[in-house]
Amino acid sequence: MMYFGQQPPKEESVVFAPGIISIDTVAEFGSTYSKDGSEFFFAIERKSGKAETWYRKENKSVPLLVHDTYSFNDPMLSPDQKRLFFISDMPISSNGPKKDFDLWYIERNGNGWSKPINAGPNINSNRNEYYVSFTSSGTMYFSSGRNADNHDIYFARADGAGFKPAQEVSGINTDEYEGDVFIAPDESYMIVACARAANIINGGDLYISFNKNGSWTPLKNMGPNINGPRFDYCPFVTADGKYLFYTRAEDIRWVNTGVIKSLKE
Repeated sequence: MMYFGQQPPKEESVVFAPGIISIDTVAEFGSTYSKDGSEFFFAIERKSGKAETWYRKENKSVPLLVHDTYSFNDPMLSPDQKRLFFISDMPISSNGPKKDFDLWYIERNGNGWSKPINAGPNINSNRNEYYVSFTSSGTMYFSSGRNADNHDIYFARADGAGFKPAQEVSGINTDEYEGDVFIAPDESYMIVACARAANIINGGDLYISFNKNGSWTPLKNMGPNINGPRFDYCPFVTADGKYLFYTRAEDIRWVNTGVIKSLKE
């Protein structure tokens, strides 16, 4: 059942599916739903500090990407739902010591999935790449630390089966941290996990920018109904536009997207 029988949230965020998805013994983060709501992907982290990507359909959660050494997290489906993108610190050879985080994907293969495929040099650098989301046309937005100690937001347009070289998003990046980004499918807004020294609630908050005549408005803090006493990150809006999912501390949370409309007004 979509949302696992949970009572939909209103203006203030609540923990999503306690005891089903959000469990006390592990940390959960980086979640996404398929467009039809039948599949839920999310990451967990155990005490070892290594992340795993899990998959839930109907009433069962099963591991999808798990390794003794490497982490797999921040899952996000492509617009056609045929690829699941994620980040991992495994080497391109898939054998050897951990490296910086790259963007990877797996492809649907019948009832299963392919082996991990690196997203390639047009996307990945020799520094960390984090989190990914897509417009309806297939343009990828993500965060990268390639040009600074902090992370900035980049985009890469679809080019056949791959992507054109990544470019910085104009008007969004600063000398501070811009991390996990969710782009609206129509590029009308983006939500970014940011660390701001002058306006911060214990680590980092979710900020929003709106597309105004082709330019991005200054990032605006989404306020206390969204941001709390810990770092808020991993934003994702369901395909129907009704709910914003994100992570705080060790739990996945969700809230009605009416807050987006109010911030735009």
